[in-house]
Amino acid sequence: MAVPWLRILNAVLGINEIARVVKGRSAAAAAADDPDQLAVSGRGGPLEARMAGVVVAALKEAFDRDHQRLELEREQIEAERLRAERILRIELARQAGDQEIGRLRLLAGVAIASWLGTLFFSAHLAGGASGGRVALGVGWLLLLAALAASFVAQSAVTRGLNRTDAREFASSGTAGALAPWLLVSGLAVIGLGVLFA
Repeated sequence: MAVPWLRILNAVLGINEIARVVKGRSAAAAAADDPDQLAVSGRGGPLEARMAGVVVAALKEAFDRDHQRLELEREQIEAERLRAERILRIELARQAGDQEIGRLRLLAGVAIASWLGTLFFSAHLAGGASGGRVALGVGWLLLLAALAASFVAQSAVTRGLNRTDAREFASSGTAGALAPWLLVSGLAVIGLGVLFA
């Protein structure tokens, strides 16, 4: 008995055509029933729509992660900028404090040198009139007050620099402002005493 191969092959191709027609109708009917699915005409169907949805969701998640990462980087950059500004302010305050301490030390040195220098005139003024001795005594008191004011101002600046939150210049205060005036006044009084003695 001969096998009718051509008829069998024709029947298989016919079943294939029937399956393709039924599958095409079911994909079209499913796309009409479900508006959320992306129907691609001519090629594809629900599988491609689901794949496109998965790709879109993955891209959205990647963009969200990138957005969060960029926000975190911006916050870190801002924190570093604020930290750098704070360090700069502290450094500038420290430098200004060091300059003020140097100025006050110079005033203290000048006050000591002036007081020692007036010792040479003390013999001349001590043997003279009482006005010269009073002028010498007042001058020495003013020089010693200038020295003391300089030391007080130096300690105030040092305390200001030693604070952990030193963000601004540590002022020497009233003592730092009075020290040069006391020094000049003391020298002026002694000079007048020498002139009039």
